[in-house]
Amino acid sequence: MAISTFARKEIKFLLSMEQYRRLMEIIPQYMDPDKYCVGGKEYGIYNIYYDTPDDYLIRESLSKPYYKEKIRLRSYYSPASPDDLVFLEIKKKIGGIVTKRRVSMTLAESEEYFATRKKPETSKYITEQVFRELDVFLDTYPVAPKQYISYQREAFFGKDNKDFRLTFDRKITERRHDLTLAQESYGRFIIGADQRLMEVKVGQSMPAWLVEALSELQIYKTSFSKYGRAYMNYVRDQVRNDSSIYVSGISLASSQILMNRSV
Repeated sequence: MAISTFARKEIKFLLSMEQYRRLMEIIPQYMDPDKYCVGGKEYGIYNIYYDTPDDYLIRESLSKPYYKEKIRLRSYYSPASPDDLVFLEIKKKIGGIVTKRRVSMTLAESEEYFATRKKPETSKYITEQVFRELDVFLDTYPVAPKQYISYQREAFFGKDNKDFRLTFDRKITERRHDLTLAQESYGRFIIGADQRLMEVKVGQSMPAWLVEALSELQIYKTSFSKYGRAYMNYVRDQVRNDSSIYVSGISLASSQILMNRSV
């Protein structure tokens, strides 16, 4: 069983293909490919996001609070078999700083944990601590699988700073049915085929070379949540044939979406 934990800033940018190509001409000078990008190739990431019956976690997140949290199950296989390794993660954002803690187990063990709270055996104190945190989360929020999201990723690490990470995601796919990692990846794309979602993941500030490149290429940061974008697609689907409706704590009128945090 493995665990990882970190705290960092995550800054997002939505790039056109031209911006992506020109930036990729610069990146090899300062960064190396992630070890999982074998031969410079991208890899797949497959997630199940959990939420309450009224979608409280994602609605709260979309209201941009100072503190927010979410829980997801992640695999690097699609479809995942019962014996494949998956990662159960709690991700929190506090004042712009992102922390993530996760434990690994098999897909079958994760299903058992959610059903009965039975945990895989471990002798590591830090793993036990994260499971206690997971237990508290599940005691607080009556969550169930609510959203599937997958994507293909290219990832790079700074040559002089291994804590500096840059990722590019494409084919970001979502669905709100077949909510299991045992099912293959399919669904609706939430960015265009000619776009890349770039995330800068850094402990402190971005390096000067990247700041200069972003300015030259007119690449500007954006607020983008994969789960948030998928959820808004779901809400729009619900109101497609109605100009004014109320769905899971979101008020919609004349195609405008207004958050209601009192639900």
